[in-house]
Amino acid sequence: MHRTGRYPHATIALGTFALACLPMCIGAAWATDAPVDPALRDRVAAQSQKLDAMRSRVAEQSAELEEMKRALARQEAEFSDLRKAVGLDSLDASRGGSLAASGQQGGAAPSAPQDATTTVAQSTRPVGKPPEQADRPPEVAPIFDQPGVLTPKGKVIIEPSYQFGYSSSDRVALVGYTVIPAILIGLIDVRQVKTTTQTGAMAFRYGLTNRLELEVRVPYVDSHTDTISREIFTGAAQDNLFSSSGKGLGDIEATARYQINKGGPDSPYYVGWFRVKSRTGKDPFEVTTDCVTRCVQNATGTGLPLELPTGTGFYSAQAGVTWLYPSDPVVFFGNLSYLHNFTRNNVSRTVLLAGKQFLGNVKAGDIADVSVGMGLALNEKASISIGYDQSFVGRTTQNGQALSASARTVLGSLLIGGSYRFSDKRTLNVTLGVGVTRDTPDTTVTVRLPMSY
Repeated sequence: MHRTGRYPHATIALGTFALACLPMCIGAAWATDAPVDPALRDRVAAQSQKLDAMRSRVAEQSAELEEMKRALARQEAEFSDLRKAVGLDSLDASRGGSLAASGQQGGAAPSAPQDATTTVAQSTRPVGKPPEQADRPPEVAPIFDQPGVLTPKGKVIIEPSYQFGYSSSDRVALVGYTVIPAILIGLIDVRQVKTTTQTGAMAFRYGLTNRLELEVRVPYVDSHTDTISREIFTGAAQDNLFSSSGKGLGDIEATARYQINKGGPDSPYYVGWFRVKSRTGKDPFEVTTDCVTRCVQNATGTGLPLELPTGTGFYSAQAGVTWLYPSDPVVFFGNLSYLHNFTRNNVSRTVLLAGKQFLGNVKAGDIADVSVGMGLALNEKASISIGYDQSFVGRTTQNGQALSASARTVLGSLLIGGSYRFSDKRTLNVTLGVGVTRDTPDTTVTVRLPMSY
């Protein structure tokens, strides 16, 4: 029994050999005319019939097994063709996976089926491979100026973009005094201002490390404003249209971004950034302003610039932090920043027929900005985002004193964006901004096409 337990295949072989040799031995006994027990003869004949039946059954099962193997090979080949037809192989490659369930490499069907031991071993092995940069924030459709995913080390991203903005506002100014309520002695200045701004920009980003990137953005601005008003200090009752436009290079910006922490599925990612803005664009103090009153023929006396500027006219520095929090199936994100405008000294402007007017030291108001949003991936290529951005703009000062016509302003925008990834190197991002406060542009549409090299 000990040997049988250790060598079952040898025992089966010896038993089969004994059964095969039994008829020969009995035949030899019959040939010697030795007396044979009829019961033993019948028993041997029955065992021989059982052995023949077992051999037939084994042959049938072997044929069925071979047919099943051939059917399995055909099904695996058909399954591989179907995966190629629907593009699952490329999806596995993008996710870092493989066809481990069938043991295939590159979608090719194996020439022979695998045994049960190999199949079990493969099913217990890890499937695919983890991402090379698992500590990077998840990608979402960008709707704010600051992206959440940084450029990998050594990579260059060129991002052309186009932005269209439209805003309209009404202004009513009462010039005079009231004798009793609802009775005005004087003039009413009513203006409708409609502004259209188009900005084409080219941004260049380079990854110094996997957590640090640099960006340079060069904009080109084309703006047009229509102002409908009546001439003040005159008895004219007819509306006039005053149009002005301007186009040219805008203010060039440079930004550095650094991913502060590693982050993970249950902890947020933090990206700190610092941006400086030049004043390469034509600023408001360089354009000629219309005279305040009707001074010459064809001059409306609006006091508005005859040409629109393409820059703000101030050097600026902005620091902020962007955070992303993955919470399957969405990603929450937000941004907090503060922009400081530096003071310009000895500023003057040019007024039509009046020459230079000295303004002194002028400083535009600082801007504090906060934004929140959430992104949802629809599939491996498309995602959508929705968010809200609000900015608090301080008062403008002249010679250390706040201008009487300058007030603190709140700008609020509802942002909706979508992203579609054409390939690993091409992505289309579209953002729609809707102003929810009076001083915010009514509509802003931004299209970006980052390309990785």
